[in-house]
Amino acid sequence: MAVMAPAHAGKTLDAIKARGQVICGVNVGLAGFSAADSNGNWSGLDVDTCKAIAAATLGDASKVKWVPLNAQQRFTALQSGEVDVLARNTTFTLTRDASLGLNQTAVTYYDGQGFMVPTKSKVRSAKQLKNATVCVQSGTTTEKNLTDFSKANNLGMKPVVFEKQEAVNAAYFSGRCQAYTTDASGLASVRNKEAKNPADHVILPDLISKEPLGPMVRRGDDEWFAIVKWVVYGLIEAEEYGVTQANVDAMVKDSKDPVVMRLTGSGEDTGKLLGLDKEWLVRAIKAVGNYGEIFERNVGPKTPLALPRGANNLWTKGGQMYAFPVR
Repeated sequence: MAVMAPAHAGKTLDAIKARGQVICGVNVGLAGFSAADSNGNWSGLDVDTCKAIAAATLGDASKVKWVPLNAQQRFTALQSGEVDVLARNTTFTLTRDASLGLNQTAVTYYDGQGFMVPTKSKVRSAKQLKNATVCVQSGTTTEKNLTDFSKANNLGMKPVVFEKQEAVNAAYFSGRCQAYTTDASGLASVRNKEAKNPADHVILPDLISKEPLGPMVRRGDDEWFAIVKWVVYGLIEAEEYGVTQANVDAMVKDSKDPVVMRLTGSGEDTGKLLGLDKEWLVRAIKAVGNYGEIFERNVGPKTPLALPRGANNLWTKGGQMYAFPVR
């Protein structure tokens, strides 16, 4: 499907169209968020975000080049133009927003930092980890939060720091550390994938930080910033108004709800404001479903990660997912 765009589409979108691919920076392997199978097929919540962007801009969700990045590489890769968008379970913070030359777009997952310990340790709260050795990845908000939490609670925790996530995993499961700390969703992913028996490890109930995760883009291209942000908001608003992967075609044809008509392009043409055509969001929803479908498929209660919707439920259902209005 051809995508008609006005002249002011922005240099990033122009480059994407010229090469026929969105280049997306993702985690080297975090099940539920971004991980490749043995055939090199990527899946996860962050992966679906990039697929939705490709569907909206290029008309084809498969037109993505995946660039796996570790925590140390990720910002440089985006700053240097190696990737168009960084969708890599990355926390939005003031420092990152104000000092890296990057823009935070929209939150795709509200997380918090937690701790995992062996079940047999009988530890049931992070505040019981006095003087404990804790495995943590360097170059992350996790490392700073651990230091702050230990200091604030006079716990004397001893960080055992590794550059690569694989090394953190190996150290914890070999018993080198008494606890493992990262985002709670990441702990669920690691436990499911790496533990011989996931039941041998418990994720403690304490969350010691706010970790709003979402895609980032380079500063200096407001048009691309807007596209990435509004693809995310569009998928959230689609869930709120009951527009799904299965019914989107019928909604285009039959819905008389003004909001749904804007979402599907059968009413106002919101695409032209983004340098896209009127079916930009229909293609994204067809490719990956609405936000709720993306969540349930990748990390929800019926997946191996079995994460509850919790804070990531719609605002109308007690959660924090609140899309700016697509209008």
